[in-house]
Amino acid sequence: MTHSGPVDQDDIIRARNTLLASGRRTPREEVDAYRVLAHVSPASYRPRLVTALQRLSYDTTVGRHRPDALALCEEAVAVARTIDPAEPAREDLLYGALDSCQRRLYAAGRRADGLALRAEMLALGRARAARTGDPVVRGLESWSAGLSEDGRYAEAADAMTELMEAFLPVAAEPGTLAWSLLRWIAALDDAGRTDEALDVFARLVRMEATEAAEERGPLACHLYALIGYAQLLGTHGRREQAAAVRQKALAVLTELAATGERRSWSGYQSTFWAVLLPRSGAVGEPPADGGPLPPSGTTPMEWSPDARQRHSDSLGPLREAVDALAARATTDSSEDAVTRRLTELIRLHRLLTVRSAVHWEDRHHVLFPDRVRPLFDDGVRLGRRLLRHDPETGAPVLAQLLVDRATFRTAATEFAPALTDFREALGHLGEGPAPTGSGPFASTVPPDVSGPV
Repeated sequence: MTHSGPVDQDDIIRARNTLLASGRRTPREEVDAYRVLAHVSPASYRPRLVTALQRLSYDTTVGRHRPDALALCEEAVAVARTIDPAEPAREDLLYGALDSCQRRLYAAGRRADGLALRAEMLALGRARAARTGDPVVRGLESWSAGLSEDGRYAEAADAMTELMEAFLPVAAEPGTLAWSLLRWIAALDDAGRTDEALDVFARLVRMEATEAAEERGPLACHLYALIGYAQLLGTHGRREQAAAVRQKALAVLTELAATGERRSWSGYQSTFWAVLLPRSGAVGEPPADGGPLPPSGTTPMEWSPDARQRHSDSLGPLREAVDALAARATTDSSEDAVTRRLTELIRLHRLLTVRSAVHWEDRHHVLFPDRVRPLFDDGVRLGRRLLRHDPETGAPVLAQLLVDRATFRTAATEFAPALTDFREALGHLGEGPAPTGSGPFASTVPPDVSGPV
């Protein structure tokens, strides 16, 4: 319980005894003691109470937040605001309390309140930057993500640009910089700032190339950057440049298939792939209730809790919609009708595949390939069906699905099959040998296997 009024001497003695006792005290007992003593000695105990309230909000015994977590976090914010501004730790304590509280507000669906706390965090960051001369403003990144989730893409791009223009001159580790560049690319592209997004993507590609050449980064991440860059170029009509970049990707994938990675890595490259995959053209759709889309260019750990939950909850209805559409896709007698339904089925199935891949890679970093492999295989089978019904429409669609599966197989360290897929995709795009007849791709284009998708 909170103490809003005077406390008596017995309360003070009990609180001090709790803190001085040699036995292990519970987080709840610690909070209750600090609540009492914060009245007696605010300078000493209010900072401790802020930290204890945040610690209590998460139940470590069951690995989740307590039912009263939001109330505890709101109390922590209220207490942090009362700490003497002359206290050196006040700013960090308040920032941390605001950060914890905004997450709980988002989890409760109070998005406007959560974003308001992010704005307060940003104000603290700007005040610190002005005081210290630090060019990097703390809070800009989470502010940008919150704006992006709410569809305020222009403002989100402005925030990320401000952050990156300050961060680039002082960025020391290319590995850390790569994740920031991914966020910036996504923010710029979502805001329609195509030329800037492409310029930043080119920078990312060059950096990943250098990292791979000097064996300071995986070849796989270089490959994903090249393929993502080619797809963004192609999306915006720069087909010749896209084709040239895909040839560079082919060279990297050929090396991977022949020799594998030049050295072992921790496995973060599959997360790099999962961040880039949603940028590959599988455009997200807002939930039916008009809720937020996750901010692209980021890992699920960086999404607000409600956006993450909505993303997870969307998989079941998407699967049902795909199954229902698959049952109707071949019932029409006309070729045009079949093509239309297959095209829509492929679009919806690809959305399911991408969302599932992001979901499972985040939750089961090692085991995710087994969870999503059937989806990538089914997508390619659907693409082959469309190619037979309408070769002109089907060729670029199948190429994209093959590129999707090639990057998935690379993330699963199946480099030779990935190369086979990528070579076939280039053939369908007219950038390699034709994938039909008696040529080298003949064995890689099996007949359609009927069955559920």
